[in-house]
Amino acid sequence: MKLKSYSDKFTEFSKNALFQSLDNHLQHFIYKTGKTYRLTFQELIQLTDMAVDFHMWDEPSLEEKWNAIESSIESNNGQKKKAILNKIKNDWQNLKVNPSKYKNNAPIVKSIIRKVKDHTEEHEIFGLCPVASENTVCCNLKTIDAIQGCGLGCSYCSIQTFYEDGAIGIESNLAEKLKNLELDPNKNYHIGSGQSSDSLAMGNRNGVLDAQLDFARNNPNIILEFKTKTKNINYFLSIDLPPNILVCWSLNPQTIIKNEEHFTASLDQRLNAARQLSSKGVLVGFHFHPIVHYETYEKDYTEIAETIISMFSPIEIGMVSMGTLTFIKPAIKSLRSLGIPSKVLQMPMADAAGKFSYPLEIKENIFKTVWNAFAPWHNKVFFYFCMEDKKLWQSVMGKCYTSNNEFEKDLFFSVSSKITSQS
Repeated sequence: MKLKSYSDKFTEFSKNALFQSLDNHLQHFIYKTGKTYRLTFQELIQLTDMAVDFHMWDEPSLEEKWNAIESSIESNNGQKKKAILNKIKNDWQNLKVNPSKYKNNAPIVKSIIRKVKDHTEEHEIFGLCPVASENTVCCNLKTIDAIQGCGLGCSYCSIQTFYEDGAIGIESNLAEKLKNLELDPNKNYHIGSGQSSDSLAMGNRNGVLDAQLDFARNNPNIILEFKTKTKNINYFLSIDLPPNILVCWSLNPQTIIKNEEHFTASLDQRLNAARQLSSKGVLVGFHFHPIVHYETYEKDYTEIAETIISMFSPIEIGMVSMGTLTFIKPAIKSLRSLGIPSKVLQMPMADAAGKFSYPLEIKENIFKTVWNAFAPWHNKVFFYFCMEDKKLWQSVMGKCYTSNNEFEKDLFFSVSSKITSQS
C-alpha cells in the first residue's frame, strides 16, 4: 500500500475553512513550514488559528515571528520544531493574558452589503431571550423578533451566527402577528425587540415600529424595550408614544466604538439621542454590554458613568445593566473566518456556563469599575448583571436574587414605577 506523501496529507488539511481564509502567501508559508518540520494535523490547525489571531490583533505575522525565532535557535530539527512552536504559543498566550492596547488610528473596515428582505412566511416572532440560561442569573426577558439580522458591523456580534444567509429580514405583517399573541392580562411582561437585531437601525420599514408601539398601547401590563446603538430617534420624536416603552442604548467608550463597533453611532451621538428622548418624557436606560477589558478601560468607563450622571437625573433612567464579552464556539469560529481587524478574541477565555468569557477575577474588576462609578445612583436606579454568575452579584453588589422570577418581578416593579412617575 502506497503511503501518502506530505503534500497529499496537506491537501486534505488545506480544505480547512479557516486556512482558506488566509492570504495565499501565508498559506504557502504554512505549507512550506509544515513540510520542512513535518507538522502534524493538530499543529497545522494551531498555527492557522494563531496566524489568523495575529493578523486580527495587528501583530507581526506568523511568518515574521517564526523566522525570527527560527534564526535564534541552534539545535536539531526535532528539538527546533518544539522550541519554535512553544515560543510562538507563549507569545500568543501572553497577548491574550495582558490587556489589549488599541492604537489611535482605527482600522478601516469595509461595510458588508447585506441583503434586506421582507419576511412574509409564518414563523414565531415571540419567545425567550436567545441567551437565557438556567446556569446564570436571568431576568426572564421575552423578545419580539421584528427584525432578524443586523448590519451595524460590531466585531463581537453573535447575531451573525444565528442567520446563515447574512440577510436582514424585516417582518411584513408584524402588526397582525402581535395582535394574535395571547398574553396573560394578569401577568407582567418585560419584552425587548433588540435581541435579534438593533431595534431602531431599520427605522419604521414595513411599519415595524408602529406595530410595536400599538402593541404597547394595547397591553398596559408590558414594558416594551427598544435597544439600539444608533441615533435614529427622529421617528419617535415626531409622534405620540405610549408611556410603557423604554429606549436603551448599548454603550462603550469611543475607543471600542471606533475599533469594534464599526457602523454605529458615536458615544456622544448615542448619549445626545437619549437626552432628546428623555426630554420628551420617554424613560431611557443604558446597557454596558459588552464591557471590554483593555489597557485604559477603568478610566474610560468611569468617564462614561460620570457623563451620564451629569446629563441625566436618576428618575429619568429605567435601568443600567452590565455584561461582558461572551462567546459560543460558532461565534469564535465565525469571527476568525471573517478575519477583520479586532481585538475581541485577544482575551483569556474561561468557561462561563458553557460559553467562553473572561475569568471570574477579571470580571469582578471590570464590573466593580462600572458599579463604583455609579455610586451616587446605587439606591435610585435599577442595576443588574446580564447573564452572570451569582458569585459576581455577591462580590460586586453584595446581593443576589434567590430566583429568576424574583429578579424579573423586581425589575418590572422598579421600571414601571419610573414610568408612572414620568406620566
